[in-house]
Amino acid sequence: MGQQLFIFGAAFLGSAVESTEALTIVLAVGLTRGWRAPLLGAAAAVVALGVLVVAFGQLIVTTVPESALKLVVGTLLLLFGLRWLHKAVLRSAGVVAMHDEQHAYEQAVAQLESAVTTRDWVGFVLALKGVFLEGLEVVFIVIAVGGTGHGFPAAVAGGLVAAIVIAAVGVVVRRPLSRVPENTLKYGVGVILTSLGTFWAAEGMGARWPLDFVSILGLAAVYLVASRMAMTLIRRPQVA
Repeated sequence: MGQQLFIFGAAFLGSAVESTEALTIVLAVGLTRGWRAPLLGAAAAVVALGVLVVAFGQLIVTTVPESALKLVVGTLLLLFGLRWLHKAVLRSAGVVAMHDEQHAYEQAVAQLESAVTTRDWVGFVLALKGVFLEGLEVVFIVIAVGGTGHGFPAAVAGGLVAAIVIAAVGVVVRRPLSRVPENTLKYGVGVILTSLGTFWAAEGMGARWPLDFVSILGLAAVYLVASRMAMTLIRRPQVA
């Protein structure tokens, strides 16, 4: 039960981050050009992503041997998590600028307002592209997190709940989610995905962890401490 909850939480947090970025695009299109076209584009992207999850997720889970699956998925998940963790450390240390959803929203609005012709298909294509590209990362997270340990249903549930929650927030506020601590979320998700990747990649190579799945908490603590130390070592003074 604890393992399923951990998989659900990892899929939920990772999917929530990507869903926030997708929602920013849909809001920018909808508030600027009307809601019909971007909602249709977002719906088309969601359907395509759902087909990918069902088709490739079940294919991978049912045909690939568990040891090979853990090694491949664990390695990919480790690399994916390290990418997020690396960016989060650089942003927190002041080396790279923080990601700003408000700025991304304003840029999207400016681009949309400059395109004054064929509004319907422009809004549809922009929403379709934005939701699909951001959703591909959600698909990867769901398949990778749920592809081992018989956790696919829990991972799918986490991704769906995250998408529904973020969409509900967007309906309520109808503005870019600039107050969502996206960089903090990416930092936390980076630690979780890196820990899961390390755990499963090692198991795929035949290693056996003490306390089994509970060892992921120890790995998360190690990555958390190491990343905080890295922030301290490379931190740059804030420029007013």
